[in-house]
Amino acid sequence: MEMKKRITLELRNRAPEKVTELVLDNCRSSNGEIEGLNESFKELEFLSMANVELTSLARLPTLSKLRKLELSDNIISGGLEVLAEKCPNLTYLNLSGNKIKDLSTVEALQNLKNLKSLDLFNCEITNLEDYRESVFELLHQITYLDGFDQEDNEAPDSEEEEDEEGDEDDEEDEDEAGPPGEYEEDDDEDDGGSDLGEGEEEEEEVGLSYLMKEEIQDEEDDDDYIEEKGDEEEAEGVQGEKRKRDPEDEGEEEDD
Repeated sequence: MEMKKRITLELRNRAPEKVTELVLDNCRSSNGEIEGLNESFKELEFLSMANVELTSLARLPTLSKLRKLELSDNIISGGLEVLAEKCPNLTYLNLSGNKIKDLSTVEALQNLKNLKSLDLFNCEITNLEDYRESVFELLHQITYLDGFDQEDNEAPDSEEEEDEEGDEDDEEDEDEAGPPGEYEEDDDEDDGGSDLGEGEEEEEEVGLSYLMKEEIQDEEDDDDYIEEKGDEEEAEGVQGEKRKRDPEDEGEEEDD
């Protein structure tokens, strides 16, 4: 597919000034030149043109907000000075798999003051003696070359960088929300209040049970009193009968 048609397809009915990322990998450039890309893509931050048979960057439009540029697996051998003019804010540049052979070609990147990561993997320049030391010395602004810094520490993935930014945002949100101790104290107070409520309920239950026991005891005492009274009355009745019997018994004895 031609580059111009690919750009139209990638727009998906959007206006060019609304696009921030554009991937044109594996399409075909016209005579090794960029086509269909113009300055109306002024909000573009990421542009990928890998394996599109580019030989020149002369027709690259001004993209002042561009941060990342992928140009791997093309046929570029020079003309890199246009990058500092057209894309002054580049931080990441991938030129791996191109025809870059010597340090003089890379020297044109010195004017990219914000460049942090440069990839020249699979370029002939990597066969030079002291290649890495020479490039770091030539381009003081870069931190990573071919994915590693001068101490051979691997560059972080872009996803990890985004995660770190997300973590920082979360920390800011937590700071704005206030220290967690305040909420913990409130919870403690609520727990204390609930404990007090439970204590009062227990006291009420104890008081009710105590009153019920007293009532039951009073009833039992009343029953005992009634029984005792009944026994006394029965005893008095028996004695009365004995008294009535005694005179009769005495009369019988006199008759005898």
